[in-house]
Amino acid sequence: MTVSGEIAVGAKTEIGAPPFDLSAEFSRFRQNWPERLHFAAHSHHFWPDATRAAQLRCWDDAARLVDGKWEAVLGPAWQRVAQGIAKHLNLPGIDGLVPANNTHEFVNRLLSCLPRERKARILTSDAEFHSFRRQVERLAEDGLVELVSVPAEPFATLPERLVAAARADAGIDMVFVSQVHFNSGFALTDLEALVEGISAPGRLVVIDGYHGFLARPTDLSAVADKAFYIAGGYKYAMSGEGACFMHCPPGFGMRPRDTGWYASFGALAGPQGEVGYAENGWRFMGATFDPSGLYRMGAVLDWLDGHELDAGRIHGHALALQAIVADGLARRPCGVLTPENLVVPLSEPARGNFLTFRHADAALWHEKLRQAGVTVDLRGDRLRLGFGLYQNAADVEMLLGRLARLP
Repeated sequence: MTVSGEIAVGAKTEIGAPPFDLSAEFSRFRQNWPERLHFAAHSHHFWPDATRAAQLRCWDDAARLVDGKWEAVLGPAWQRVAQGIAKHLNLPGIDGLVPANNTHEFVNRLLSCLPRERKARILTSDAEFHSFRRQVERLAEDGLVELVSVPAEPFATLPERLVAAARADAGIDMVFVSQVHFNSGFALTDLEALVEGISAPGRLVVIDGYHGFLARPTDLSAVADKAFYIAGGYKYAMSGEGACFMHCPPGFGMRPRDTGWYASFGALAGPQGEVGYAENGWRFMGATFDPSGLYRMGAVLDWLDGHELDAGRIHGHALALQAIVADGLARRPCGVLTPENLVVPLSEPARGNFLTFRHADAALWHEKLRQAGVTVDLRGDRLRLGFGLYQNAADVEMLLGRLARLP
């Protein structure tokens, strides 16, 4: 299947290839933004129209099946999603995968696996997203954990500094790092070497892939037996809330203390003298949840298959749109939006699908852009512009036109 534009979506997308145009398949969202330009794909991504029918199907299944709904949700609906996730991440199978409504659930269950007889030690960077950072810093306030934080910058040496810190401290119980940093767009590209360097017997290695899943090509086949991987549908998976997942390596964190009754599925035939757990990823399951996100994610994964789209092609499309913006800003800078203010420059291939501009006047320009009908987001002194499949070259040219008219 092809789409309008200069290339077929099914063709290999190379760096420098023109973007393609799937904007018509996001008509439900786009029609509600007739005048405003939305460039926050990394934060709140538009959903393709295919997800609407999936949302209604979830409701209809509840009405049709009632008591039998969960057999459908945890059976065919989840299996469909898990198989799609495994394909896009090149996992060896789906046994290690588990769903949840949000990644905070997973963070807490992983933390509940850490030792109790002493203060657990956690190695991380200073560029982790709030879903992890807030929780562990609060625990550290009460002296329940010790944090070892490695500065993210300079980016080029971050992987080797993480490895050095992990090897220097045998007491590290968990290493938690982002595949793509939310506040810059910098990407850790060699996950195999990183995981190999920071792994140790019994140590939990966790990769936050929320800004990487379906944004950058990701192959977990070499680390699937060593690392947890957390992501969800709110950003580049285009599925909205409530569609998160975690891949769990075998043998790590087998009995989380934070546990829901769904985690006993598959363990009912085992020893009954203790709280039982499933042996696969289901051991990190919670309890009753809103399943509509899984229906939407299943629809998105089918939709991607129909267009022969994978993370590489999505990333290529985003890079093509970024290049148009960068070229326009190089010719006509707009306030703080200049190539010189990019946290991760265009010359750096280790970046995600958004551009981050750092400047003391970022908040002022965030408001100017809002008044000009352009939605981006603000994180402290950083403005982020995100690019996704719902945008096309015309949208980017319109963005540059509005920027050119700003004082």
